[in-house]
Amino acid sequence: MGPGARRAGIAAAAVVLLVLTVLVAKWLRSSGGVDGFLAAYPGHATLPETAPTGLPPWLGWQHFLNVFFLVLIIRSGWRVRANPRPEAYWTRNNTGLLRTRGNPAKISLDLWLHLCMDVLWLLNGLVFVVLLAVTGHWMRIVPTGWDVFPNALSAGLQYASLDWPTDNGWVSYNALQLLSYFLVVFVAAPLAFLTGVRMSGIWPQNAKRLNRAYPITLARAVHYPVMLFFVFFVVMHVFLVLTTGALHNLNHIYAATDDGGWLGFWLFLGSLVVISAACLLARPLFLRPLASLMGKVSKR
Repeated sequence: MGPGARRAGIAAAAVVLLVLTVLVAKWLRSSGGVDGFLAAYPGHATLPETAPTGLPPWLGWQHFLNVFFLVLIIRSGWRVRANPRPEAYWTRNNTGLLRTRGNPAKISLDLWLHLCMDVLWLLNGLVFVVLLAVTGHWMRIVPTGWDVFPNALSAGLQYASLDWPTDNGWVSYNALQLLSYFLVVFVAAPLAFLTGVRMSGIWPQNAKRLNRAYPITLARAVHYPVMLFFVFFVVMHVFLVLTTGALHNLNHIYAATDDGGWLGFWLFLGSLVVISAACLLARPLFLRPLASLMGKVSKR
């Protein structure tokens, strides 16, 4: 079976699984068997009384930068994985603070871009976590009670039955959203970092005990699924934002307002233009001048 047929088979299986999930969820709700559960756990986790209401302006910038870097990371990572014959290579300048005894490794220009975007994404994430901590907004995406888990199951059942939960993200996220954001920020992102570091050139290759304890095969086996998780999250996130009150949701995210105006939509559209332009420019012709500032670019 060729790659195309395999992908088609996976897509068909995913569609069948999705349809079955919707049918089962609708049957459960129509039979009345889960009415008591949904009444007890409507899908909203209880937040601490001191939890802030509303979304601050800095979150919009953080959100844009996170998406910008993440899209370029996924794009460049996929090119590294799918392109066995890179168009150009990059070798680090072995001078200054980064000077090493051995000769720097030659890597593809796609991998150079991938690593650069990784660093910027991690720095942006670090700023995000610090701002969450100092402003109290961590309470909106970190579980603070056990009721978040049955409420997340309730919200998932409501989504699956196509009778979606009604919530106002300006005040609080539903329990499934809360757990999803927690997984992205505090589980998937650290996993992407730890596995990426193990696969990168900065890992000490001669540390035999460390390499046995954390083999590169394990890092590779985890890194790719984590990338797929991010892709799935982004697709579902955008889909739900646009289908559950697009103008209000986009204003929450980009304009830091709770109204039905068009400012958030235009900012969102502008961000898509910037990200699309960055993807078009992320090719050797345009990357060479920038990469040359940090090392040597060659065709072989």
